[in-house]
Amino acid sequence: MSSDLTGILPVLPTPFALGGDVDRLGMAKLTKFALAHGVHGVVFPGFASEVETLTGQERADLLKIVVAEVGGRVPIIAGASAATWEEVVAHGSAAAALGIRHLMVQPPKSVGIDAPALIDFLGKVLDALPSIEIILQNAPAPRGSDLSPAAIIEIITALPRVAYVKEETLPAGPAISHIIANAPQTLKGVIGGGGARYVLDEYARGATAAMPALEIVDEHVALTRAWNEGRRDEARQIYVRTLPLLVLQAVYRMRLTKYVLRRRGVIEHIDVRAPTPMLDDPACTDIDRNLSELGLLVAEAA
Repeated sequence: MSSDLTGILPVLPTPFALGGDVDRLGMAKLTKFALAHGVHGVVFPGFASEVETLTGQERADLLKIVVAEVGGRVPIIAGASAATWEEVVAHGSAAAALGIRHLMVQPPKSVGIDAPALIDFLGKVLDALPSIEIILQNAPAPRGSDLSPAAIIEIITALPRVAYVKEETLPAGPAISHIIANAPQTLKGVIGGGGARYVLDEYARGATAAMPALEIVDEHVALTRAWNEGRRDEARQIYVRTLPLLVLQAVYRMRLTKYVLRRRGVIEHIDVRAPTPMLDDPACTDIDRNLSELGLLVAEAA
């Protein structure tokens, strides 16, 4: 596989100001934070961006900010999942107009899990957007469709511009192995998800990249560098010491991400729109202890 998308590709969260409006200055800060820590690309919007709570205008405005801050230094993957192929095309057209050529698409559950229907759906998108490549997102149920590896192989064989698969079903490892072992030459890479909670297994099986949340992106970049340079024991040490925080992130999701980013001095507010468990005082104390042990606690909580 010859991949343009490698390494750590964090999904950028959407910052909200007091009152609930999107925080455009905060979006710029988050993008700069990612770039300063050596990411290999960025993703926006995705599930971790609370994309389902954003208006079309908000997501378009924020994507423009991301593109301006990145300035062509790393690839940008634009999330384009929607309920209909026409809506996917609309999101993709807006991204393509900004120079983005990678779209991440999770077909809606209404299309089902059978390859022919999925091929028809994604084929219509590709026909309408001749300059783009698709990252097929295979998320676990209930949010995703939990596509089988066999269905994915059928899709990527029929549609060569479905050039990547983001595989994050549970367990993802066997699916990644199956896809890589049976993929056509047009597949450029398999990308791990799951918040980097399984990243070493994914890399060991041949994944070319990972899409974690943003809050400890520097740790993930360091882990990936160590892995790629053959320092596997160092990579595992980083993985083990970050795992307690990632376990908490699996529960509190974007609320934890934003809390950590505030504690690291990146953003001011931690409001979320998506239904997410609240952080009470004991949870915050636990998170702070993890950050302190990682050497990342640099801001005082408000």
